Amino acid sequence: MSVPADMETAVLPAMPLQHPRIEPTLARRIRLVCFDVDGVLTDGGIYLGATLDGDRAMPFEFKRFDIQDGLGIVMLRECGLTLAIITGRVSEAVAMRAKELRVEHVVQDVHARKLPALRRLCADLDCPLDDVAFVGDDLPDLGVMRGVGLPVAVGNAVPEVRRLATLQLTACGGRGAVREFAEALLQARGEWMDAVERYVRSRSVDHADGDLARAGASA
Repeated sequence: MSVPADMETAVLPAMPLQHPRIEPTLARRIRLVCFDVDGVLTDGGIYLGATLDGDRAMPFEFKRFDIQDGLGIVMLRECGLTLAIITGRVSEAVAMRAKELRVEHVVQDVHARKLPALRRLCADLDCPLDDVAFVGDDLPDLGVMRGVGLPVAVGNAVPEVRRLATLQLTACGGRGAVREFAEALLQARGEWMDAVERYVRSRSVDHADGDLARAGASA
């Protein structure tokens, strides 16, 4: 079914002006946004089990991801930010979710050596640590958060992480924290409402050709 032309061109009502939660100059400087996984992209819970393949047990692991967080990640990417996941746990579920959201850089290090991993990534991207935002929740994230330009703590973060964070989110990991951060960053950059309008237009036609419509379907 086609959408009437007036609906395609309609613009959402203006939102009340709010003071940016992130200093705009800092927000516009950010080029690379990195996320921890357990406790940030998820609520920190891990479902473990196993199935039998003959006499051999085949372990499996499930994680729960938030759909609105996913769309926030899509919006960040569509606004030109480079995205990365840096986690201290190896999980196929993380690789699957990153592929869905087209997060290009994924580091899963069982030893949780996150800062060396980030330094290598920044060297590859020619991106200084001052131009990096990192969203974390627990002690393994402290080293990274001490080094980046914009350290961010989710609502369930431990006190040590919250004290270090430039931005303290109210939502918890796996429950909207990443979406809250995405909106705060893009609002401070003056890009959020334009990004919303692009997304709405991409979903208001029968056959959207843009990357935003395809990515949004899996958020």
